[in-house]
Amino acid sequence: MDGNRVRWGIISTAKIGREKVIPGIKASQTGVAAAIASRDLERAKQVASELGIEKAYGSYEELFADPDIDAIYNPLPNHMHVPVTAQAVEAGKHVLCEKPMALSADEAATLLDLPKDRLVAEGFMVRAHPQWIRAREIVRSGELGELHAIQGFFSFFNADPGNIRNRADMGGGALMDIGCYTMLAGRYFFEAEPERVVSLIDRDPDFGTDRITSAMMDFGAGRQLTFTVSTQLTPFQRLQLVGSKKRLEILIPFNAPQGEAVELRLDDGSKLGDGALAPETIAPCDQYAELADVFGRAILGEKMLTYGVEDAIQNMKIIDAIFASAERGEWVDVG
Repeated sequence: MDGNRVRWGIISTAKIGREKVIPGIKASQTGVAAAIASRDLERAKQVASELGIEKAYGSYEELFADPDIDAIYNPLPNHMHVPVTAQAVEAGKHVLCEKPMALSADEAATLLDLPKDRLVAEGFMVRAHPQWIRAREIVRSGELGELHAIQGFFSFFNADPGNIRNRADMGGGALMDIGCYTMLAGRYFFEAEPERVVSLIDRDPDFGTDRITSAMMDFGAGRQLTFTVSTQLTPFQRLQLVGSKKRLEILIPFNAPQGEAVELRLDDGSKLGDGALAPETIAPCDQYAELADVFGRAILGEKMLTYGVEDAIQNMKIIDAIFASAERGEWVDVG
């Protein structure tokens, strides 16, 4: 620990780390981007120089052995999340891991056997963004009335056969990559867990990954989440929270631009065609810096971490159920 600052080590030179998370850590109040490791030492040195990172290592093991590193950020491909996270925790590091945590709930559950004095969590930055926090405040206030329906859409187009998102053996596909965000919205805003799911999946004939996945999640008491995610549709994202009195729309719910203001929109339905929209501006922020601070304050003992391994296992149970539903063609209970 560097005074009251958490010293972060970043695994790999992945794009999300270079462009999103490392700048977020540097902009945070609690963190320092202190080291980066790659299996290509020269590449690690190059990125360290470009981003002002003090240390560069040519292996993950060297990074884990550095006694000055408190926390690890793991943005490796999905199939490497659990084994490398486990290795880091056993070396005494806290780990913030890219989502989803594992390839299945059973694999995620193996993390429960790790030492309990280290924190492990998924990097769902959306939960740290003020627009999600404010939206949940609105839901809790009752302004929407009874929240019964959430609708989400998240898509982009990527047909590159070499991209890890199109590698089935690495946990690629729409549901694992972005569907985990849309389904998380139900858990976050209903503040409940789904009882059962039903889904429809279209798979790429060459990649074998799900390129379009749609699902309905039953949260009981008349509450339902529906979503569509795709890796081969025009880029778009939106989240609708529809209550008995008003509708709340989150315009850029998942990839909120770093350092820019965003907007929530309330609509009482008195005029069709969005004629009754009442916008609320959320001040500029960096959701990756916010996430680094949520995790960092937990490490520093300033505030308890709300989401840990158990939450990640639950996410994987839902993903497993969605895949199973598409395969069976029927509703599947979430275990």
